[in-house]
Amino acid sequence: MVKEEPPSTSKDFQELQRRVSLLIAAVQSNSKVVAFMKSPVGQYLDRHPFLTLTLLVFAAVSAVPVGCFLLLVVLTSLAAFLGVILLEGLVISVGSLSLLCVLCGLGFVSLIMSGTIIVSYMVVSSLVNYWFSPSLWISEVNETKVQSRNDSPILPGNMASKSELCNSGCLSHCLEPEAFADQTK
Repeated sequence: MVKEEPPSTSKDFQELQRRVSLLIAAVQSNSKVVAFMKSPVGQYLDRHPFLTLTLLVFAAVSAVPVGCFLLLVVLTSLAAFLGVILLEGLVISVGSLSLLCVLCGLGFVSLIMSGTIIVSYMVVSSLVNYWFSPSLWISEVNETKVQSRNDSPILPGNMASKSELCNSGCLSHCLEPEAFADQTK
């Protein structure tokens, strides 16, 4: 059975919807917003909502790093104005060395990741080539044919022929293109 929501939940949603619509109306009726939306940039962004959303997300995400950088610049400049030039040089030197260490570490990590990806690709490629190798299928069919001939000696005449391998389905990918097309239909 489906439980019905209590009536207070729908009233809460209606109240939330009313507040959001009032907020949107207040923003849209703001004189600065109206002036911006009448400008060429505002009209362009109005026609391209994905670009607008991308710019908004970028501005929101980059606010913290830019703020931290500006705070560091202001504090360092304040220290320089107070005559602590050695402290500023030390901070910049330590920051530069820290950045160098981080970039070297990232370079090392990227080399390890690239090596791991290449080795993984080579191993998987080799395993796939080994598992789906036609020579293994031929040897398996030949072994089963030899066993089915009551332990007769292995002579060139006792080996499976290409037509027997094709009939067993082991050489379907080795056939000529037109024969393979006929076999897949």
